[in-house]
Amino acid sequence: MNDTFSIKGKVAIVTGGGGVLGGSIAKHLISAGCKVVVLDIREENVNDRVEELKQMGGEAIGFVSNVLDVEEMKETRKKILDSWRTIDILINAAGGNMPGATLTEEQTVFDMKISDFEKVTDLNLNGSVYPCIVFGEVMANQGKGSIINVSSMSTLSAITRVPGYSVAKSGIDIFTKWLAMELGTKFGEKVRVNAISPGFFVGDQNRKVLINEDGSYTERSKKVLARTPMKRFGDINELNGIVQFLCSDAASFITGTIIPVDGGFSSFSGV
Repeated sequence: MNDTFSIKGKVAIVTGGGGVLGGSIAKHLISAGCKVVVLDIREENVNDRVEELKQMGGEAIGFVSNVLDVEEMKETRKKILDSWRTIDILINAAGGNMPGATLTEEQTVFDMKISDFEKVTDLNLNGSVYPCIVFGEVMANQGKGSIINVSSMSTLSAITRVPGYSVAKSGIDIFTKWLAMELGTKFGEKVRVNAISPGFFVGDQNRKVLINEDGSYTERSKKVLARTPMKRFGDINELNGIVQFLCSDAASFITGTIIPVDGGFSSFSGV
């Protein structure tokens, strides 16, 4: 049996594990034999997700944890180590956008709510940076581990209407490369940091801008699909394969990369 892609027995933290993206990844990690730690700011979502993972036959624990609160995460880190003694994988799936930082077609950047811009950039950048520092320290000290951040198509070129999200995710790209360099050179080749860059998936946060009330595609959707060679939106589960690969020994010489999972969107000029 080829165990190169196996992640069985590893301890994996998923921030935003109560959400759609984090939940999908958490369920896949459980099915692959990982022990999963669910972190989310919403207690009900933590409890529901942990129960769901346990019903799948896996080992799971959860903590209400704010990814912007370093001291709180340090307390959570101690609890995780008390339970399972190690941290092998960190998936930074916490993030999202908000209406005040998303422009309508009629608005300009001068109409943007600065307070919402700050919240979006803080959550989507520092909300991954801080967990990397807190939980990555365990990996550094033990000389092994895999961190996966979540980037976005909005970093490749200017996508209309989402300035805050674009700025934050662009920061994720360079931080991923920087941290890979830092940990690799100072703590060894087995501490790796990468990012996945999802293409367009229809979810709760973007449904209204992609799907009309009658179920038809909006003009924004049509523009996205025109630049997507596969001519469809992605399924959230299609991110799981690359996550497992990056966490496994099969990716032992891969660090500092941002890998698109986008149906070809990032490779196509539209011409």
